[in-house]
Amino acid sequence: MTKKSTKGTLALSEAKARKLPEKQGTVQGHRDGFGFVIPDDGGEDIFLNEREMSRVMHHDKVIVRVSGVDRRGRPEGQISEVILHANQFVIGRLLNENGVLICAPEDKRIGHDILIPPKGQGNAKLGQVVSVEIIDYPDSYRQAVGRVVEVLGEIDDPGMEIEIAVRKYGVPHLFSPAASKEADALPNEIREEDLEGRIDLRDIPLVTIDGEDARDFDDAVYCEPVAWGKAKAWRLIVAIADVSHYVKPGHPLDSDAISRATSVYFPRRVIPMLPEKISNGLCSLKPEVDRLCMVCDAVIDMDGQVQAYQFYPAVMHSAQRFTYNTVWEILSNSNGPEAARFKHLKKNLDRLYSLYKVLRAARDKRGAIDFETTETQIISNALGKIERIEPRVRNEAHRVIEECMLAANVCAADFLDKNGHASLFRVHAEPSAEKLMTLKQVLRTAGLNLGGAEKPRPKDFAKLIEEIKPRPDASMLQSVVLRSMQQAVYQPDNYGHFGLAYPAYAHFTSPIRRYPDLLVHRAIKAILAKKTYSPNIPADVVLNLAMPKSGPGRVNAANAKKSHEEAKAKPAAKTARGAKAKQEASTAMAAWAQLGVHCSSNERRADEASRDVEAWLKCYYMRDHLGQEYSGTITGVATFGLFVQLESLFVEGMIHISELGGDYYQYDEARQELRGERTGIRYRLTDRVHVLVSRVDLDARRIEFSLVKPNGDRNGVAGVGVSDRFSPMENGRSNKPNRGASAKKSSGKARSSSSGSTAGGSRSTQGGGVLSAPSKSASGRGAKKTAAAKAGRKPKKSSNAKSKGHELSIRKGRR
Repeated sequence: MTKKSTKGTLALSEAKARKLPEKQGTVQGHRDGFGFVIPDDGGEDIFLNEREMSRVMHHDKVIVRVSGVDRRGRPEGQISEVILHANQFVIGRLLNENGVLICAPEDKRIGHDILIPPKGQGNAKLGQVVSVEIIDYPDSYRQAVGRVVEVLGEIDDPGMEIEIAVRKYGVPHLFSPAASKEADALPNEIREEDLEGRIDLRDIPLVTIDGEDARDFDDAVYCEPVAWGKAKAWRLIVAIADVSHYVKPGHPLDSDAISRATSVYFPRRVIPMLPEKISNGLCSLKPEVDRLCMVCDAVIDMDGQVQAYQFYPAVMHSAQRFTYNTVWEILSNSNGPEAARFKHLKKNLDRLYSLYKVLRAARDKRGAIDFETTETQIISNALGKIERIEPRVRNEAHRVIEECMLAANVCAADFLDKNGHASLFRVHAEPSAEKLMTLKQVLRTAGLNLGGAEKPRPKDFAKLIEEIKPRPDASMLQSVVLRSMQQAVYQPDNYGHFGLAYPAYAHFTSPIRRYPDLLVHRAIKAILAKKTYSPNIPADVVLNLAMPKSGPGRVNAANAKKSHEEAKAKPAAKTARGAKAKQEASTAMAAWAQLGVHCSSNERRADEASRDVEAWLKCYYMRDHLGQEYSGTITGVATFGLFVQLESLFVEGMIHISELGGDYYQYDEARQELRGERTGIRYRLTDRVHVLVSRVDLDARRIEFSLVKPNGDRNGVAGVGVSDRFSPMENGRSNKPNRGASAKKSSGKARSSSSGSTAGGSRSTQGGGVLSAPSKSASGRGAKKTAAAKAGRKPKKSSNAKSKGHELSIRKGRR
């Protein structure tokens, strides 16, 4: 035995003697072979090296023993036991590796090729995308074994990227037979008995205003002037589709809706939360048909303050289905053709616009944070592939509806809060002390200051954004402010919405596509009926209690997991009458908390799946642009390279540090720049560069650029190609969260260790300055040639950085 192995044995013996602490948690794999265990108690993530990851797969439930710390100071663990194998089916490509059939998983967080026995191939052909059922799970001594159970088709088939994504991220895409049967049994139109107890609003010209491609219309609006005492005011009616009338607690439709929790939006396709008969039929507020609705009827004064409101069930008859562009044409050109065409409704639209100006002024006075971003949209051909990517134009009509929805959501939250009824609030916590410190360091280098001392308020951030807007580095500074924000979550405890500067905020306006909104409707109806609504989670519904990376959502998830496990382990015990009510209240609050975490987790899952599809489409699109040169803007800086968005194509890729020339590049987090120690050349956010599309990796969803000199000489010399700064980004809007990428504080020098950039995906950073020399690649599977190599896929570049992509919690659009 060598001295080294003797030391290792002694260390292991000492570790066993010390009875190292054990924790239960969920494995989170990384595309570079290592992974982490996310503890169920919400504690610090535990690092797993490649050897430990060979025994488990992404999302497995395990017990891990903390054995020490790694070279970066993170807790490092050893797997003691696999409690639950989470991956029964794996989606991937069927490949031949040295005469052996394998399935190479599409989810790169699963670092195991699945061995396919000769009789397990079925009708699948080499290169096809297949779903494999795992027969034997991997351990330290053997490979995972599986059999093909479904052939999805060729990788280039139209819509294949969506079929892969829904299975890769576990998005439910087929309704249960019971739910489909229940939906089919529903009437095609509303019945006379449905009108009992409802206010008749069919004589009020409510209108829907949505995007050009919208198919479900879940909100309608109307505004008129009224007197409030001796003062003038506005009456705003926001009518929302009454989904709760058709989707009943405990029914199959409700079980399926809980499992999904949200609709998932892909280019050219939607995976709805509810069957089409409900989402696009009975509950879609189409024009010229009667529809059931829940109404928020509010009086708003000329200062933008809600003076009174009431909720009630009603029946409505939409007067018109408008698009944003049409409404803006009417509002901006009173003598235009659209204004003449809709002359009978123009006065109503003008009133809505006047109310919007009042609400907008109140928003500014309140100090709500308003980021300016450029949104893009994908224009696809008949085969579902990208034809072009263009900026999404956002006009005042978008903002009119946005402010109306905000007003209704605030009234809903206030109604629930004042009546003391449990529900799910949309909570956005204030920035953490750590993120505030990082933000202030960046602002200090730019000569800016964030007010509010240790506890800045939304007004302080709003003032800062206004100071930033006229600066040439506005987009860079705004992105840094964006990253300081926490992630919004659903929870029964109301802590307000920091970004919108509201003391209470709930989602009421989209029950067709968000389950929390449906729960809010049920709670409001219960209050109106002088009852209490307590959610009951069906036993067959598997909750997604995934742990967020940080913030209050992590604590919520840990508590929800604990209560969920306790409820499963302990059957309901017989209690005295006095204690029964207390126990029921405790059980109800636990259910609310679990649903909050579940809905928040599924919201993140939907965003990840949508980004994955967009990244695949962009990579496929850029294969036709290999070798071409474009101008671009630096949108992200990390120790391993630069992220650049092409100006004309709106596609993002990465320039690896090795393309910047032979110099040590120090990463400065405060200034968001890479600076060459010898040359002094700096690359900062918003710098403009000239690049060449050098490589596209469909499997990794990665686009790579090379830096180009102005004269066309592509020798990768650092600093070449940087030009003037960009002006601040144009204003934009989307129904999706804005996203930024956080960077860990770095110091010292180190050689580069590449971390892949996905097309539009998250970014990772690691500490240290970096020498811009080619880094060694490692696939995490040894020196043996893999199926990926045989398929023409470039080996992955190693990274010791854990991905830190995170979401801005302030949602633009219909909140």
